Amino acid sequence: MDTGKTNFVEKVNNHDAVVGIVGLGYVGLPLALAFCERNFSVVGLDIDPEKISALTSGESYIRHIASAEVSNAVSAGRLSASTDFSRIGECDAVIICVPTPLDRHKQPDLSYLRDTAVAVAPFLKRGALVSLESTTYPGTTDELLIPLLEAGSGLCVGTDFLVCFSPEREDPNNKEYTTRTIPKVVGGHSPEALAAGCALYGAVVEKVVPVSSTQTAEATKLMENIFRSVNIALVNEMKMIFDAMGIDVWEVIEAAKTKPFGYMAFYPGPGLGGHCIPIDPFYLSWKAKEYDAPARFIELSGEINTSMPYYVVRKTMEALDQQGSTTHGARLLLVGLAYKKDIDDIRESPSLKLWELFQKRGAHVDYHDPFIPSIPATRKHGALAGKQSVELSELPAYDAVIVSTDHSRIDFEQLPNKARLVIDTRHVCPDAPNVIRA
Repeated sequence: MDTGKTNFVEKVNNHDAVVGIVGLGYVGLPLALAFCERNFSVVGLDIDPEKISALTSGESYIRHIASAEVSNAVSAGRLSASTDFSRIGECDAVIICVPTPLDRHKQPDLSYLRDTAVAVAPFLKRGALVSLESTTYPGTTDELLIPLLEAGSGLCVGTDFLVCFSPEREDPNNKEYTTRTIPKVVGGHSPEALAAGCALYGAVVEKVVPVSSTQTAEATKLMENIFRSVNIALVNEMKMIFDAMGIDVWEVIEAAKTKPFGYMAFYPGPGLGGHCIPIDPFYLSWKAKEYDAPARFIELSGEINTSMPYYVVRKTMEALDQQGSTTHGARLLLVGLAYKKDIDDIRESPSLKLWELFQKRGAHVDYHDPFIPSIPATRKHGALAGKQSVELSELPAYDAVIVSTDHSRIDFEQLPNKARLVIDTRHVCPDAPNVIRA
């Protein structure tokens, strides 16, 4: 497909290529706007009609993306959004940014990717490049995506269309690194696909990092996030050990990080959140079983991190007991629902797991989050949809307040003065008799 590849690269270089982006969430929307900023025409596709309606009206539904960015792209004619997948036929490049969660058995759930491939395939045009960005196990692009595209389109990969994998590296609300400045890893199904992928992403990001295969690119994303998962699990385990010894793990970390070499600071918390770090270890350990390759260290990190909400619940129960109270019937307030500070993203948030565990023990649970006025619908916690954030003026009405997310907008210095009992999982409250570190 050398001629097709040359034509594709020329279209990209001339900014004549139409870029289709499937999945307009925390990864897809920033990427769409990045292409619009470089004067590409972008077709955004999503199965959620509310997202399409918002974008068509020039409105953003992600807090750290200004509506002005969306409005400018739409009014300039660069961005159009639709639920109609036949518009794939307009696109020279199709970038897939759909969720790849775990099922209830903690095994890879690739249903969103399968459904997307089936929806895209009938409209795939000859000479197009398909790029997968969704985090997954090595081999997914070649073993799952390509066969589905070939079967649904009647086209042949390498001859009629090209395929690459380029893992997303979005960090919502990161002020230092953006879609444009984060280096982009690209692995192609063939040399021609690699060249096409590098040309496409090179038009919108400052640095492209080519690797030898789609499997290598898939493995790169897992390496990055499993590295974080393992180190967070280590510090979480050390927190529990040091707590039993009466040692403040945060003081230990601050002292340890004064060493100028051989140490990188990681911090404990109530569990892991976001779409990647809590999930990626299980994707690799699942795939490793196919090769009889043990992944004990990786699996253990996942187990430790997923156990942290249970530790927080236990510490809360112990603290209530010391006050002559019980979890059953207690009024509890979760401070922070987002999975990390200063964002409105609740995907896989440990706060949701805490809510579930406290409710099972008979507690009445509310939350306060300045970035999440009401809880959106989620796959795992649908019963919480629509619940409203309460004001911190209500603090005295609660038996215990659990600090789960350390948002900058919250005055944690004053929290112990207004609450009966504070369970601090982020080490943001001052020392006080009613503050328990967890």
